[in-house]
Amino acid sequence: MSNRNSQQAKSAARERLRAERERQAKKDKTKRQAIVAASIVAVLAVAGGVGYLVMQNNKPTQWEAAKDASLVAPKNTSGKNNTTVILGKESAKKTLKVYEDSRCPVCASFEQTVGPTVKKDLDAGKYNIQYIGATFLDTNLQGEGSKNALSALGSALNVSQDAFIDYKEALYSKKFHPEETDDKFADDAYLIKIANTVPELKDNKTFQKDVNDGTFDKWALEMSTLFDKNKDGVQGTPSLIMDGKKITGSDGQNAPMTVAEFNAAIDKALKA
Repeated sequence: MSNRNSQQAKSAARERLRAERERQAKKDKTKRQAIVAASIVAVLAVAGGVGYLVMQNNKPTQWEAAKDASLVAPKNTSGKNNTTVILGKESAKKTLKVYEDSRCPVCASFEQTVGPTVKKDLDAGKYNIQYIGATFLDTNLQGEGSKNALSALGSALNVSQDAFIDYKEALYSKKFHPEETDDKFADDAYLIKIANTVPELKDNKTFQKDVNDGTFDKWALEMSTLFDKNKDGVQGTPSLIMDGKKITGSDGQNAPMTVAEFNAAIDKALKA
């Protein structure tokens, strides 16, 4: 091979080597850029996930949101913040205030035992009832069942007074009323299941939507505030008040828990 051909061969070899190095450098650069881009996407994804979790954690709960919501009141209500709920005949000369908490087991016992007599008296017009709902057991025992049941009672009241009375009876029934430590009323589906035993509420789509949407959550909070700030000195449930005086059983302290004691106490109050 001539000296000239040898130089040309060497030059060609160097050019091929240079071109190969450039191709490899470009390949390595592209790979590094891909790795950096993937890392950035991963970091952004993590940051986005953390941001979403922070946002969700800072999102107000159903009942925190209800505090700031506009008041939507059920039908058949009146007074300040529509927290006056009067049941029975308008012609009745006296009003019996009934303070109850839906989770209260003593309220359930009262309703199961004395409730039918109260309903009979209402139908007869002996007196009417002002219902005041409490939710203090949610605080004492933790949970949301008292508030949620009170909101559902608002949904029933929006249908009619009779629906409200019948639904309240169903909530307190032996079949459906849970132990006070069991926050079962916090479950909308359970409240709707109970409502389906009440003729006016059975498969009632408006009622069900109001329960699921929490339409009357704000109203339930306002009703609870009425209990907390009551001027009758009531601190527990059930409590019965007529003409500013407590209706009690034989112990002189608590609501009468038998029909005989209730009839004796209410007849005395009606004559006063």
